Amino acid sequence: MKRTNDGGARRIVVISTGGTIASRWQGTGYAADASGDDVLATAPLPEGVTVEVVDLFNVNSSRMTAAHQLALLRTVHETLADPGVDGIVITHGTDTLEETAFLLDLHHTDSRPVVLTGAQRPFGTGDGDGPGNLYDALQVASTVSDLGVLVVFDGRVHAARGTVKTQTLAADAFSDPSAERLGRVGFSRVDIERQPERPTPLPLPAAAHTADPADPAAAPLPRVDIITHHSDGDPFLLNAAVAAGSRGIVLVATGAGNATPEIAEAVADAVAQGVLVAVTTRVPAGPLAEIYTGGGAVDLVAAGALLTGTLRAAQARIALLSTLLAEGDPARGTVLLRRLLDGPVRAEPALATGGSRSASAVAVRA
Repeated sequence: MKRTNDGGARRIVVISTGGTIASRWQGTGYAADASGDDVLATAPLPEGVTVEVVDLFNVNSSRMTAAHQLALLRTVHETLADPGVDGIVITHGTDTLEETAFLLDLHHTDSRPVVLTGAQRPFGTGDGDGPGNLYDALQVASTVSDLGVLVVFDGRVHAARGTVKTQTLAADAFSDPSAERLGRVGFSRVDIERQPERPTPLPLPAAAHTADPADPAAAPLPRVDIITHHSDGDPFLLNAAVAAGSRGIVLVATGAGNATPEIAEAVADAVAQGVLVAVTTRVPAGPLAEIYTGGGAVDLVAAGALLTGTLRAAQARIALLSTLLAEGDPARGTVLLRRLLDGPVRAEPALATGGSRSASAVAVRA
């Protein structure tokens, strides 16, 4: 399907992947089944925009897999190989949107925007937020550049890195608990208030990893697990993950990155076996820090784990996955993972079609 408003000055491709924005009542609950064309038909188009739809898959995002995400990554890069495309909007379920957005951003080398959006209320409901979110995402995708991968939701523009789902049901579902929003959108205007910080983008994973998993030539993906520490926590699940073949483990610690001496010992054993271990925290906001011993971050780092800064569990897992897909050698993998976790560089000032730039903000008028 192709829709045009006012001559099609800006060509945007919408990639549909399912989620609540495409979910309809199934008799006992909602599930994704509306096509991308159906979803697009609910939203008006910004002036001067042509939209083409790619129906990639249609799943509830709690069922998202790394194979789905890598297929989407490949599709994004194939779409941007066409110089006539001005930007991409991806409709996605909210449950795992933060993971997909971060994966795409880690590999995004193009100045053209990739914008993810979705909905908290199902397709076709009278108070649905999907049409407004989709309109805003199209507005952003048709006006900004050099900002990496973005999340647009409830009138807010977020950088992929650090943005997580913070509300289970409310319309303002996403934020970065450790940073301000990137900008806002509304009344046919996009205001970018700060520049995102991003590490140097990675090349695409090997073709065998991004291939259709049903293809016999597709390479198996590395296992990466998340283990959460808590009162009475012990190394059992961490050791079980290693025994199950994990090549990367995210330890969700307490406080600023603390666990127990027994867990620190298990981390050292895992690292000695070539497993990459990253430590994040179950606290919503703030960085990790080497403050405490007795199984704290001091000991976990000494055991070979890396602290994730302000990245939380789901995005830390994506950093591990991308590292393992890029590097087979654990030593080089540690260097790369450290860069992805701790080494963002401030982007150059954003460019925005038809807008003006000041030291503090970029205001873009559609």
